[in-house]
Amino acid sequence: MRDTPTVEKSLAHALVWFRRDLRAEDHAALYHALKAARQVHCAFVFDREILDPLPRADRRVEFIRDSLVELDLQLRALARSHGIEGAGLIVRHGQATESLPRLAAELGVQAVYANHDDEPASLARDARVRGALAAQGIALHTSKDHVIFERDELMTATGSPYSVFTPYKNAWLKKLTPYFLHAYPVARHASALAPLATPLPVPSLTDIGFLPTNLHRLKLPTGSSGAHELLDDFLDRIDRYHEARDFPAVKGPSYLSTHLRFGTVSIRRLAREAWQRMQAGSRGAEVWLSELVWRDFYHQVLHHHPRVVGHAFRPEYDAIHWDHGKHADLLFDAWCEGRTGYPLVDAAMLQLNQTGYMHNRLRMVVASFLVKDLGIDWRRGEAYFAQHLNDFDLAANNGGWQWAASTGCDAQPYFRIFNPVSQSQKFDAQGRFIRRYLPQLAQLPDTLIHAPWLASPVDRVAAGLELGVHYPLPVVQHDQAREHTLKRYAVARRPAG
Repeated sequence: MRDTPTVEKSLAHALVWFRRDLRAEDHAALYHALKAARQVHCAFVFDREILDPLPRADRRVEFIRDSLVELDLQLRALARSHGIEGAGLIVRHGQATESLPRLAAELGVQAVYANHDDEPASLARDARVRGALAAQGIALHTSKDHVIFERDELMTATGSPYSVFTPYKNAWLKKLTPYFLHAYPVARHASALAPLATPLPVPSLTDIGFLPTNLHRLKLPTGSSGAHELLDDFLDRIDRYHEARDFPAVKGPSYLSTHLRFGTVSIRRLAREAWQRMQAGSRGAEVWLSELVWRDFYHQVLHHHPRVVGHAFRPEYDAIHWDHGKHADLLFDAWCEGRTGYPLVDAAMLQLNQTGYMHNRLRMVVASFLVKDLGIDWRRGEAYFAQHLNDFDLAANNGGWQWAASTGCDAQPYFRIFNPVSQSQKFDAQGRFIRRYLPQLAQLPDTLIHAPWLASPVDRVAAGLELGVHYPLPVVQHDQAREHTLKRYAVARRPAG
């Protein structure tokens, strides 16, 4: 990340392909392109291979589109600061494997620069793009940008990837120096940004076949300015993060996960802020930095073990028989729609469905409930989260679900089964979060809101609650489900042969 002395530029024209990195500052690929070429174009492709299967109203598409508008303005401002008018972002809508090579040819560039994306589908896409560009005599250069340490940068003493988090974290912290947190000085080299022959605005949602969502009503800020707004707010609270992070009714998290997913904020900026405060003795910053290390950990797991997409990290757990059929489908629907009869689970699922966000503690609770109370394959829950989470990231989503299902890398033990009632009593003791999403339970006393079926008839009448009408009875009994789960997991513990 250190700047190097100015040298003769080797390229006349280059193209930067933005993907999961929608910002102009501290951007690895943009920096390398600006250093290498006399004129640099910038582009984003609304990739139809990704977009076509999505519902026509998708908060993530709207978040991306709004963030592109700001990115376009950032690039124009950077160029203008060097006396260049008419620069900006080129946005195309089509299949990236076709649109990107075609654009590179139209612009007459010698190289395309992009940042790494280690998801299997993205690697396959990049391989096709690389081949198409090579056929035109154009190189594709990619760089690390969305994690601090990637791929083979952190390995065990035997040269193998880490499969347990704590040793990985220790190695991560030992390797970390200010060098790895330095920002790329993009602005210093922005004089190479190329003016556009015919600058065009970023397409509207309608232009690409999508509809507005409730994103703005939810007040989720977009773009780099939105990320910085959230970060500034969180840094005022970070010292208390370790105390507040597990309580969904409390303003404890950073709320930056969607910005991290789409790269509207630099991971180096976030890790630098946390590391510096940790060095100064902040326990909250230390715990938050650990969360960023978990993110790196899951990305290196995906890189070294792409089979985790669709299979258990621990192969013996693929032998588990999950419930299927009509009854399982009914239970899954109840889980998806927040109708399980367990208030904390249902409130969490309603939060997800209504906002695209779910508190991290609740992700663990609802995942454990689906897998270990309802006996349903973790992959079904993983897919539902992938469809609905604003911050969906394959590596983190897969890692989190396999952790909850005890099938993954350094996962919780199979016999650790969250009790949805005790979790509710511990982390939402006053029922503030439950009442926000389940107003029909609002009049129950705090002691009963976690398990309404335990309320006496008098308490239910006083609360205006009729179970089975206003709110469902539990779809399973937790203690019985726990016994079924212990038997279910026995197949994975039997010795081979």
